[in-house]
Amino acid sequence: MDFDLQWLLLALPAAFLLGWMASRIDLRQLKREDRASPQAYFKGLNLLLNEQQDKAIDAFIEAVQHDPDTSDLHFALGNLFRRRGEYERAIRVHQHLLARADLRREEREKAQHALAQDFMKAGLFDRAEEAYKALEGTPFATDARLALLSLHESSRNWHPAIEVARQLEASGAGSFSQRIAHHWCEIAHEADARGRSDEAEQALIKAREAAPQAARPLVMQGQRLARQGKHAAAVMAWNELMAIQPQVFSLIAQDYAASAQQCGESDSALAKLEALYHQAPSVDVLHAINRLQIDPVQRRQRLMEHLTKQPSLSAAQGLIRERLSSGVALSETEIERMQAALASAAKPLQRYRCAACGFESQHYFWQCPGCHGWDTYPPHKLEDQ
Repeated sequence: MDFDLQWLLLALPAAFLLGWMASRIDLRQLKREDRASPQAYFKGLNLLLNEQQDKAIDAFIEAVQHDPDTSDLHFALGNLFRRRGEYERAIRVHQHLLARADLRREEREKAQHALAQDFMKAGLFDRAEEAYKALEGTPFATDARLALLSLHESSRNWHPAIEVARQLEASGAGSFSQRIAHHWCEIAHEADARGRSDEAEQALIKAREAAPQAARPLVMQGQRLARQGKHAAAVMAWNELMAIQPQVFSLIAQDYAASAQQCGESDSALAKLEALYHQAPSVDVLHAINRLQIDPVQRRQRLMEHLTKQPSLSAAQGLIRERLSSGVALSETEIERMQAALASAAKPLQRYRCAACGFESQHYFWQCPGCHGWDTYPPHKLEDQ
């Protein structure tokens, strides 16, 4: 009995010592691993801030190898791959994250959003669309719908774009009525190109319903009517445009004047154009007025008044046309106004432009003030290039 007790007394300290040594070894190993992962992570972050992306990627890969279960490192690595244009590698990183069964819901949704961005950047639009649709009902739903809207627009899939825009509007993401009106106008344009006039007309009606104050549906409606020879109806559509969007009217001012001449409404159209010109002067409206104005003296007078207020090459060109058509020589005042218009138009071209950064200046520099490069200015002004 004494013998057994003696061995027991010896074994207890030995067991305690071995256990203590084993725990110390495990703790040292864990500490080394814990130190290795943050060190690699912070090293990668430092390299990234110093714009050394290649070395940063290597550091993040090292950090992921030390701690493969850390999702933040995977996100950092995947986003870095995407920024560098290495979309396939970014896709693999985010797909690996999604394949993990232990990933929390928030991180899974974040990985799904990142994967959708990878597909979009890589030009895999079908897969991007599926990935974005999978984000429905998540905190990324609005971002996903905005991305889907841009995707449908770039692919010219107008009906799906309209549906997504309506969903965004219903979710409180803002007003998309103008955008929806443009979608319907695109549908009308494509229908006209295929000879489907009724479909185009219905699309324009829906565009007006989506955004009653939008300019484009009225512009297109008048143009369609004018092409069909319905000039009186075209003038009515454009009169409405003049009332609700006068700043846009200059786009079709001359078409308006031409249709007014065709349907015998020149006097009424001239009065409306003159009122619009006084409200918002523009060269296009001025040319439309002169198209309807019979008296050449009044046409030249209007051009001179415009040149006095706004030196314009188009107005100067119109004055030359009037001189050629009438045969009446230009007066000294008219020549002075034309010279002022030419000087104003030529001024932006009388500059030097740095070939490296695009910095422009009226003076020649041997060292660019913008990028500080030497001999980066061609010795010719823009008008000579």
